[in-house]
Amino acid sequence: MTGLVYKSTGSWYTVKTNLGATYQCRIKGKFRLKGIKSTNPIAVGDIVDFELETNNDDVTGVIHKIHDRSNYIVRKSVNLSKQTHIIASNVDQVFLLITIDNPPTFTSFIDRFLVTAEAYHVKTVLLFNKVDTYSQETLDEVKYLAHVYRKVGYECIGISAETGKNIDKVKALMIDKVSMFAGHSGVGKSTLVNAIEPGLDLKTKAISSQHSQGQHTTTFAEMFDLSFDAKIIDTPGIKGFGIVDIDKEEVADYFPEFFKLKQHCKFNNCLHVEEPKCAVKDALEDDEISYSRYRSYLKILEGEDEHYRTDNWEEK
Repeated sequence: MTGLVYKSTGSWYTVKTNLGATYQCRIKGKFRLKGIKSTNPIAVGDIVDFELETNNDDVTGVIHKIHDRSNYIVRKSVNLSKQTHIIASNVDQVFLLITIDNPPTFTSFIDRFLVTAEAYHVKTVLLFNKVDTYSQETLDEVKYLAHVYRKVGYECIGISAETGKNIDKVKALMIDKVSMFAGHSGVGKSTLVNAIEPGLDLKTKAISSQHSQGQHTTTFAEMFDLSFDAKIIDTPGIKGFGIVDIDKEEVADYFPEFFKLKQHCKFNNCLHVEEPKCAVKDALEDDEISYSRYRSYLKILEGEDEHYRTDNWEEK
């Protein structure tokens, strides 16, 4: 039988067939020994083949094959830094939720996420949430950030999951697609999903006033079928994003505005740091590219990882 993985709890997987039947499946032990460095060899969004087995009238499945993935979003494992954690696979697009405060989303996090999405061929849309709560000064900051990322080529939408502002725009982008929702805890992912599909009634929690951080409400990544011919993958809140499997020489290729300029650099292998006649540095001096983006690039080159611990990723 073939099915789509809707939920992973680390040891059991909820798999749904084309006919709509749902089975709880596990994997053969050998799966973990085939050179897969990920802490979760199977991720939400995977297409898998499985066989049914019956034990005391309890029908479960055993997964024996993973189909090739079109793409995936991957990050450093929480507990085992040399391993990776695949957040989701076969994703048409990711909506990255951003809040300026309550809790703050820093550009270093945004840029790390975008680099990974570019590297693994996943389209990303930036959603600036909670715009109904912002002062004019904060709204100006939203407009500035949106300008920075639109100039690079990313679609940016100001939304309010609470008031419904621009939720229709988000829904229109989701039709006929598998969309993943990501962002820090507290940015309003579950509230947004509930606004898009009220019948799901995902749990939400208030922001911790002590640290202005979200309290996680999603423990595992999980896919949901929506009423308007769309699928979403809701994910646990991420505090940071550790980049994996990208060589220093490749990092600039995943900054689209740098990639466009590299042909004009004097050296083919220019890292855009200390080399002479560098088109990227020239563009930086002329304010044609964002300093915050260049700063994020340097931090990635230097290997400075954010604190990439999640609030409660369940990794087995």
